[in-house]
Amino acid sequence: MSSSPATEPIRLQKVLASAGVGSRRHCEQLIAAGRVTIDGAGIAELGSRVDPGVAVVRVDGKRINLRADLMYLVFNKPRGVVTAMSDPQGRPNIGDFVKDLPERLFHVGRLDAETEGLLVLTNDGDFAHRLAHPSHGIVKTYIAEVPGPVERSLARRMLDGIVLEDGPVAVHGFRVLDATAERVLVEVSIHEGRNHIIRRLLDAVGHPVNKLVRVAIGPIKLGDQRSGTLRELTADELGQLYRQLEL
Repeated sequence: MSSSPATEPIRLQKVLASAGVGSRRHCEQLIAAGRVTIDGAGIAELGSRVDPGVAVVRVDGKRINLRADLMYLVFNKPRGVVTAMSDPQGRPNIGDFVKDLPERLFHVGRLDAETEGLLVLTNDGDFAHRLAHPSHGIVKTYIAEVPGPVERSLARRMLDGIVLEDGPVAVHGFRVLDATAERVLVEVSIHEGRNHIIRRLLDAVGHPVNKLVRVAIGPIKLGDQRSGTLRELTADELGQLYRQLEL
């Protein structure tokens, strides 16, 4: 996590309630039930006080973000928007969508201008670095529209791995979602994030992409979030990511 100056200790149930865990009464019940830990060891007690700037607090083993200055947002990037916080050529960019927010945010990873879907925006540098690094094995899932028909052997071929000009690519998951003679929707999941990797993968097997949307990053799902909108990561999504990223 990014560093933060120490602050005055605050009652734990108030800190948890402010972090969105639930009402103060519900947080008191969690503490009384022994479901809350502080700094990886001690079970919290009613009346416990913590410094939200430095304490590591977990509920049912999932870390809770206690710092109000840290933001973790899901952005559904529209097609045609450049993955940058500003653009000297004046093209639509992510900065256009967050200019009214108080914190200075940056994007984790990239999507090319023609690809839509899920991007994570944050001001937590350590979190962003770990989320972007392939060593943590965070699976990214895409839905692509390609010309049909698709041969039955394609799934096995993809899962066996594809060798591109810059090396082999391990495909975590592949399935056909919908198919007609002219148009097929496929779901592809991978761990890495090389430039244009999904487009290059499908092009290499003879199915160039007509449309591409990233629909998930690890536990974060795009769902029915509207294009061009922002939402905060839920406490559950953030807790799962903290665990996977060893934070």
